Amino acid sequence: MKIVKVEDLHCDAGWRVNSFLKITTDEGIVGWAEYMEGYGAQGLTAVILKLAERLLGQDPRPVERHSAFLYAATRQAPGGLNQQAIAAIENALVDIKAKALGIPVCEMLGGPVRDRLQLYWSHCGTYRVRYAEHIKEWTGADPVRSLDDLVRLGEEVARRGFKGLKTNVIRFDGARPYVYAPGFNQAPGYPELNIDSRIVAAAKSQLEALRRGAGPHVGLHLDLNFNYKTEGYIRLARALEPLDLTWLEIDTYDPAALALIRRSARVPIASCESLYGRRQYRPFFERQSVDVAIIDVPWNGILEAYKIAAMADAFEINVAPHNFNGHLGSLMSAHLCAAIPNFRVMEIDIDDVSWKDETVIPPPVIENGDLLLPTGPGWGAEVNEAFVRAHPPRR
Repeated sequence: MKIVKVEDLHCDAGWRVNSFLKITTDEGIVGWAEYMEGYGAQGLTAVILKLAERLLGQDPRPVERHSAFLYAATRQAPGGLNQQAIAAIENALVDIKAKALGIPVCEMLGGPVRDRLQLYWSHCGTYRVRYAEHIKEWTGADPVRSLDDLVRLGEEVARRGFKGLKTNVIRFDGARPYVYAPGFNQAPGYPELNIDSRIVAAAKSQLEALRRGAGPHVGLHLDLNFNYKTEGYIRLARALEPLDLTWLEIDTYDPAALALIRRSARVPIASCESLYGRRQYRPFFERQSVDVAIIDVPWNGILEAYKIAAMADAFEINVAPHNFNGHLGSLMSAHLCAAIPNFRVMEIDIDDVSWKDETVIPPPVIENGDLLLPTGPGWGAEVNEAFVRAHPPRR
């Protein structure tokens, strides 16, 4: 078996683009991976294609050899786009190998520990605020314009069977609601990233509204991303202690600072979604910086993600996937979650474009807030190539 062709495909997904890598073999077996070129990764497609062309004519099945080769080829510029490109190639090659063997990907990782994966509804309210003008057209959902709307959204989460939800800080103190994200230069406050009483009050009132709607048994997660400095994270964590969060999610590249935050407040801390590879994760584990380690499968590659999860288990840390992707990306994360013993919960975007189910065949099955692990070969679904090609990105 040999790799004969490498292609990229892109599909309109409303406020973002679903991107896919397709690797074709001379025996007709096709491997797929989903990747994301937005969110700071502009130019990723070009890097993927440039690296993947080095594998043309080779047998796709010794995946570890190919990943090791590409790591060596990019050793002087590790991480970032190079890492995401290697991950996309690795994920597509794993899909090919599993299909050649006639087994699901998780069987290559030792077989499933579980076949139902508890989900939490991610970006709950976030997209309904940020894209309020188009959200009804794209998703069929009503926009969030008030705290009362958040109460109703919490009720929807519980009614649809989800056991948890995650949101970002939303402020209602301006002319219109907005997602407060200064760390990404999407709101006033960058680059200082200071915190004040209005931010604390906004986070508390927002979570209280969601709690009123969702009830006492739906777990609350708040994602603070890179939006504050250590002092601000500590202040928010202490203020939110009475709300009994499932976790407070924080992004930082300083494991000592994160360990200080974790020691300073009685709130579980989740982090690490923006890290690449075992070497970056190790100091966070050694310093006991997190309660839950978050791993991005499309960015790390499923084989590397599995190794990170194994290392986390040695430090008594459970893991959760970073998954705000389309359906194929969700299935890629699902196979990791199924195969590892130290699974915590799986992220998924429920608010999404109405045509999302058309992008893969068959779409994932969600039942009472759980994703059911597919049993077909590879990822358990194929990209609907005809649909994707017929719906190119609008921008």
